[in-house]
Amino acid sequence: MATDPNEKKGLELLAQADKKMRSAAGFFSSIFGGGSKIEEAAELYVKAAYALKMAKKWKAAGDAFCQSSELKLRMQSKHEAATHYVEAATCYKKADPNEAIRVMMKAIEIYTDMGRFTVAAKHHMTVAEIYETELVDMEQAISNYEKAADYYKGEESNSSASKCLTKVAHFCAQIEMYDKAVEIFEEIGRNAMDNKLLHYGAKEYFFKAALCHMCIDLLNAQQAMAKYEEMFPVFSGSREHKFLKTLMQACEDNEIDVYTEAVKDYDSISRLDTWLTTILLRIKKGISDSPDLT
Repeated sequence: MATDPNEKKGLELLAQADKKMRSAAGFFSSIFGGGSKIEEAAELYVKAAYALKMAKKWKAAGDAFCQSSELKLRMQSKHEAATHYVEAATCYKKADPNEAIRVMMKAIEIYTDMGRFTVAAKHHMTVAEIYETELVDMEQAISNYEKAADYYKGEESNSSASKCLTKVAHFCAQIEMYDKAVEIFEEIGRNAMDNKLLHYGAKEYFFKAALCHMCIDLLNAQQAMAKYEEMFPVFSGSREHKFLKTLMQACEDNEIDVYTEAVKDYDSISRLDTWLTTILLRIKKGISDSPDLT
């Protein structure tokens, strides 16, 4: 028996909604006024969901939101159905990430059918984040960030598309899909070059592309550097460019101490994040079996 007053209220509202649905399913009701009872039941399911949400009964709240969504679809109220699927996914996320994804994909399908591609992109990002943080499935995270980027591009939301693609590139590098990571970093870098507000920031993407090249092959990395210098002269005068040159020379000369010192110097000015540390460690393993950079 429920002791939380919100849970008790939620269960009572669920019972009322179920009763309303049973009465709507009767022969005469289905002919005369069944639609209004279905609408009333849908609203009761929503009220029940909010009460259960306040009681932190996440699965029950998600189920109630889904029941409302299904009724809203029967009533051709697609926007409300999608909204409640999203709310259901938010609840499920706290209890069952896989169920949250399943329901969010239903919402995405509705939004894409309605032509609401920016909203669909936003929810693909949410799905990607669940795969990234809750389920640690990088391939599915990549897939959903790519879908989000495609939708954002189609709606001319280029800044949002770049954010998604940057995530894709980082993940690709993490799972050693370096060629794809390079391709994406270079694409974002070229796009940034053509934008006055983002122009200077393009060097970061060419910097990361070069590091990915170094994970594959030093000669390719050196050739890529020459291409970046010609294409984007600002890059040549940057600290990132100097750092890369030092790393490449250290790799070529098999100078582990020079490599390590260069990383320390760079880290003292620009603190290395987890991604950079991982990539730099992999490059270092090409010239040493040492497990760390210090």
